[in-house]
Amino acid sequence: MTHEFKNIIQEALINQKRGLNNVLATVVFLEGSSYRKPGVRMLICEDATMVGAVSGGCVEKEVSRRAQSVFKDNKAKIITYDGRYRLGCEGILYILIEPFKVSDEMFQEFTRCNEQRKSFEIQSYYKKEDECIGNFGSIIRFKNNLNISFSNDFDLDEVKDAEEFTQVLQPTYKLLIIGGEHDAVKLCTLANTLGWEVDVITSIKDPKESTDFPGAKSVRPETPETINLNIDNETAVVLMTHNYVQDLKYLLKLEPLEVNYVGIIGSAKRREQLQNELIHYAPDLSETFLERIYSPAGLNIGAITPEEIALSILSEILSVFRETTPTHLKIGKGKIHV
Repeated sequence: MTHEFKNIIQEALINQKRGLNNVLATVVFLEGSSYRKPGVRMLICEDATMVGAVSGGCVEKEVSRRAQSVFKDNKAKIITYDGRYRLGCEGILYILIEPFKVSDEMFQEFTRCNEQRKSFEIQSYYKKEDECIGNFGSIIRFKNNLNISFSNDFDLDEVKDAEEFTQVLQPTYKLLIIGGEHDAVKLCTLANTLGWEVDVITSIKDPKESTDFPGAKSVRPETPETINLNIDNETAVVLMTHNYVQDLKYLLKLEPLEVNYVGIIGSAKRREQLQNELIHYAPDLSETFLERIYSPAGLNIGAITPEEIALSILSEILSVFRETTPTHLKIGKGKIHV
């Protein structure tokens, strides 16, 4: 959800520069089931444009309509949306609608937080009532103990008898693609669509430009010997060099970094050869690292084209990071989302 909030902040800044006011709608509580869960947000501008969503598209128009009073009197309110008789979602959404202004301090700290790949927290205060107007609102809390309200009119010290919804937003997933061929471009494009941060390492012998990889944060030529890798728990690596020796060298470089996911393009036979070579060159190789190597990379969804293969790889990465076993939703029971 971090990339969705990032889009909201960027759009709010654009609107503010145009002299337009914004309000933010946040699902803070849910009774029953719904298309999306508490923590989803939608920015509404006074020119009626919207960014983000609080449902699958069926709730947004009514939220926008009921947000007009917030534009008028600048007072936050709580609304409910009962989808049981209109949508078949079997749930009641409680939505906080509040004035939203991105201060320079908020933008600078949010940008710094993203660049340093740190988590942050949003706390929202509300009541479980419909059309309830009062001292409600949200505060964004950063790791350096800096707390900033979404609206200057919201006073946390004056909050009384309110419920609290707290959401911790982690850094966006990061994908490191090592390779510069056509299939790497497709993987980069799709990962960017998902809101992931993408870095691309290409060959020094065949360097590429940023324009070759739409959406990539960086594109740079490197060798396994010179590369300086910055890996965290939210980072996946996919080797797409199509060069056996290069893949082996990069694997040896990755081994001590505790990467949660390393995908490699190639056959099962090639995987066996790589593992044997790894053990030969790194006899102290951990069993954990071998378990985190996924080769051939991707889920078996019958992918054929580069775009489909990219989809299968990203699906596998999601399943690994979120510790789920891919299966058909139709054969499951209970909640789809935890």
